[in-house]
Amino acid sequence: MPIHAHLFTLFLVTTTIAMISPGPDMLFILGCGMRGGPRAGLLATAGVATSEAVHITVAAAGLAAFFAAVPVAFAAVRIVGAAYLIYLGVQAIRHRGEEPAETAAGLTGHRAYLRGLLTNLLNPKMVTFTIAFLPQFIDPALGRVWLQFAILGAVFLALEFLVDGLVGVLAGRIGTWLRRRRAARRRLDVATGGILIGLGVRLAVEG
Repeated sequence: MPIHAHLFTLFLVTTTIAMISPGPDMLFILGCGMRGGPRAGLLATAGVATSEAVHITVAAAGLAAFFAAVPVAFAAVRIVGAAYLIYLGVQAIRHRGEEPAETAAGLTGHRAYLRGLLTNLLNPKMVTFTIAFLPQFIDPALGRVWLQFAILGAVFLALEFLVDGLVGVLAGRIGTWLRRRRAARRRLDVATGGILIGLGVRLAVEG
């Protein structure tokens, strides 16, 4: 086996606990599902998972050393990511209660995917978390470190899609019911916008 069995078991347990604990990704997907429906929630999850794949690749390539050598790079990406989240939140509140401009052709899902991709991709804390987390379960003595990274990364992404995808679909079904009621839809948009703004502010102020 190319990976240590005991470390792999610990990885599965730790990752599962981390996935089911509400965090920024889950809250973002929850908001997308409630506002755009099950498909939007699922595609937002796909966007987040895609960015996680990038983070895992970056972790294996050692970008942590770059952030350590150039702290301004970390700060710049953090600020851009926070600003984007706040922008999305403000837009949701400004256009509360309005019918989505997207058509049935799938633009809603497309935008949900891009938002999931960008919001997570522009969060350097996810990069540093991945860099700090995955190596804990890798045994260099077994060799082929890249393969160990690939296996752990694949399992991480599968669990991400399973847990957050389920949250997105369920939230989408609730949101579909709520969107039939205009007053409830306004409150839903305000709540979603508040979540996004809160996440953006949190990302901006936490060092």
